[in-house]
Amino acid sequence: MNPGGPSVLSARVVASLGDLELAARLVVEGMRSGGHRSLQRGFGTEFLKHRPYRPGDSLRYLDWKLLARTDRLYTRQFRETTNLTLLLVVDTSASMGFPQPDAEEGGPTRLRYAAVLAASLAWLASSRGDAVGLLARLGGEVIHVPPRSGQTHLRRVIASLDGLVAEGNWAPVQAIEDAASRLKRRGIVVVLSDFYDDEESVRGSLRRVARRGHDVSMIQLTSDPEMEFRFRGELEFEDAESGRRVVTSAAVAGELVRSRIRSFHESLREGALRDGIDHVCISTSEPPGPALRRHLLARGR
Repeated sequence: MNPGGPSVLSARVVASLGDLELAARLVVEGMRSGGHRSLQRGFGTEFLKHRPYRPGDSLRYLDWKLLARTDRLYTRQFRETTNLTLLLVVDTSASMGFPQPDAEEGGPTRLRYAAVLAASLAWLASSRGDAVGLLARLGGEVIHVPPRSGQTHLRRVIASLDGLVAEGNWAPVQAIEDAASRLKRRGIVVVLSDFYDDEESVRGSLRRVARRGHDVSMIQLTSDPEMEFRFRGELEFEDAESGRRVVTSAAVAGELVRSRIRSFHESLREGALRDGIDHVCISTSEPPGPALRRHLLARGR
């Protein structure tokens, strides 16, 4: 798919669509125009076995780690899984409301972007006949849509996503483990968040979910304004969730903030890799179609 092609809609355009179902459909159709079959490998396949390499086999499926250990070429074989269950867990904490909707730069809020990604994943899974569910919080109330298949249920999931609001704290450990406990059998758990929480406790909850046999993915949302830190002069920052305020100067805080954010993202990525959990970091300024497609193709690999 050509990143500059007409099927790619910018993050701002997609998020500005009042109809989340339409936004999800446009994102998925743009992704599929770039390779529908390859996307399916990233979303619904399961490793089956190894077999000796045969001339003509795709090098994509060579097991390089096995080659290093045995000095022999083996190809990984997969089988398509059916009747999968996808459970979407969405962070609705106050920090997901960044940047402000009226900001001139940075694209949509993290929550709106997460809703577009989640709705697109739901649409893609539902089109395969898989069951889709949702767990989030709204004003302290747990929003749980039990996994089911079908177009009517898909619209219920998307409508619930469309109604989410960023406020307060979302109790990530409780939300993630609550989501997994509601799955009756092995499923795919996708957590969409900025992960600005207690890193070790969140990683611990994700590890526990993975040990139960679930396929766990972390989709981390970030925004250009916080990464670039273009502020000037004296500043007063307020924590969106705790209300704590700090007064400082941009000259003092700039490099420190950028350094700590980079360190946090790298730590999260390395921790996920060690734990065997899929992780992708996506900026809210990136067109959601290519971003999601990149993640699914990486899962396929």
